[in-house]
Amino acid sequence: MRTSGVSGETAGTTLHSDQVAVRKPWSYAIAFSQTIRHLGWLNGCLYALARLLTMVSCDRFRLHKYYLVAQPVAERRWLPSHRGKNFEICQVTELDPVIRQLPRPEWAAPYRFKQGAVCLAALREGLLVGFLWLLLGPYQEDEVRCRYVPLPVGKSAWDFDVYVEPEHRNGIAFLKLWDEANRFLVAHQIRWSLSRISAFNSGSILSHARMGTQRIGAVTFLSIGSWQIAASTVPPYLHLSTHADSFPTFALNPELPHQAERAH
Repeated sequence: MRTSGVSGETAGTTLHSDQVAVRKPWSYAIAFSQTIRHLGWLNGCLYALARLLTMVSCDRFRLHKYYLVAQPVAERRWLPSHRGKNFEICQVTELDPVIRQLPRPEWAAPYRFKQGAVCLAALREGLLVGFLWLLLGPYQEDEVRCRYVPLPVGKSAWDFDVYVEPEHRNGIAFLKLWDEANRFLVAHQIRWSLSRISAFNSGSILSHARMGTQRIGAVTFLSIGSWQIAASTVPPYLHLSTHADSFPTFALNPELPHQAERAH
């Protein structure tokens, strides 16, 4: 919410340039087949296309596909209170030194705090282990141009950028973060936490599924320089943006059954 690679050499063997040239197509084919196995044909092909567009255009063309999901806020803790006592879960502010540990661009945290977002961080011996962000209102996306509006107002919130350091992803840091997030949301009488997850991230999809999320929509963005095309299963369905001040708004309500029917 990772695979490690090895070099093109086997221990004790040196590969000549003509051998490497022969092996490369096979390595690409194997990688592609693994992607298809994890993501399915449609998302696997879209992911391959996204990588290709980014590479050949020097990041001028970008393709993103997201699932829009809703998660019921749990009133009970995921973990017993005695688990994970070596983790400290705290709400951090813009001036907190912990913010500098976030593996994000410098502009990201101020941009989010300006929208009224809350950042919850998991610390172990003072070091950042993971974090997540919450908003009790609309969220202006910072990866593509769009605005998400969680509905019903006062009953739904938006969570985003849930991150756990790689060495802790098989531990309980993720659940500790969500226990604190749910406590915060329950205190504000929130019933649903909405978010978007990349359709190209099978690990995140599985993590959310285990927590009882339901899909309420899907949206694909194609960015070409300053132009952006968005195609979605929820209104406005199709949107063309030619400048920074033009973006689609997605009003998402998990209590409307027709949105779940169009989610795929």
